[in-house]
Amino acid sequence: MPGVDGPKTTTFALDKAGLDRLIAALRRRGYRVIGPSVADDAVVYGDVASAADLPAGLGDEQAGGRYRLRRRDDGALFGYTVAPQGWKRHLYPPRQKLFAARRSAAGFEMLPPEPPAAPMAFLGVRACEVAAIAIQARVFGDKAYPDPGYGQRLAAAFVVAVECAQAGGTCFCASMGSGPAVSGGFDVKLVELAGSGRHLFLASAGSPAGTDLLAELDAPEAAPGDVAEAERQVAVVAGAMGRTMAAETARTLGEHAEHPRWDEVAKRCLTCGNCTMVCPTCFCTTVEDSTDLKGEHAERWRKWDSCFTVDFSYIHGGSVRTEGRSRYRQWITHKLSSWHAQFGSSGCVGCGRCITWCPVGIDITEEVAAIQASRK
Repeated sequence: MPGVDGPKTTTFALDKAGLDRLIAALRRRGYRVIGPSVADDAVVYGDVASAADLPAGLGDEQAGGRYRLRRRDDGALFGYTVAPQGWKRHLYPPRQKLFAARRSAAGFEMLPPEPPAAPMAFLGVRACEVAAIAIQARVFGDKAYPDPGYGQRLAAAFVVAVECAQAGGTCFCASMGSGPAVSGGFDVKLVELAGSGRHLFLASAGSPAGTDLLAELDAPEAAPGDVAEAERQVAVVAGAMGRTMAAETARTLGEHAEHPRWDEVAKRCLTCGNCTMVCPTCFCTTVEDSTDLKGEHAERWRKWDSCFTVDFSYIHGGSVRTEGRSRYRQWITHKLSSWHAQFGSSGCVGCGRCITWCPVGIDITEEVAAIQASRK
């Protein structure tokens, strides 16, 4: 499990072959390495066997309701910003079997749980995504009722973070204090320097496990000039965000339950739930039971749900939030405002996915700005 605060360590310089050795070392340790690749005209996170599987020379263009891959001329392997799917789907899968039972002479008996899957190594985790993993760890780490599945998967995981070399069109992590610099929560941090006739990955450790891994690679120390370039690169990204958000204003959204802006956004919102599905911190679920036709075998499954569905707020007699207006208000005020009281932070890390993957381009930063402007 990655450390909370990465200790100061030596920075090493890896070439592409060195990155291959890093992936191979993780696989030898028994990790299932998951990283970026290309499928269906998008960057997705899936199984990676070597650096050849990474999206070489590809970047992305993101705007409200728009996502396109584009060709880069520098051969960067991490030249995109954030993928549609976050790491949440691996730490907190969309469908999880809670238990299974079968009929016996004494009634029903519980079946033993399936053996744990191989530990995962995440390759290419951005600063905003590191922050999202930490937020969900707080959500699922409740002292009285912790989620054992999430905790076990995270404790066994190895995180290879990558600092962004550019900001996306919908990014606003700088406003939320979650990036673009990676300051902790990783085992190994990479900074890719591509272009001008070179292609390097500056690697530093953030945990004892990361230190051991880098020592095995026998890589040279990074040149001071390359380290300085990496620092300059992340500073440029911090000043080039595609969006901004007034975080303090966002915290007060719960005080404006009857603001007319909710009616305006409801005219466009399709209540499709895309924003909650791509959000790296949303955690709403529902539970469903299934049986075979003979009634001999039963299973209980937990699956992702969304506060945008009518049935999510159903109680005896009907749903509490029947209008799109109230469902959107619930989502944004919880995410940005009441989340602080529950979990001690905002529920938004500024990744911009909810903006990019909204079919009608609703912009969470625009909604906060509109309410801020009306207050003035």
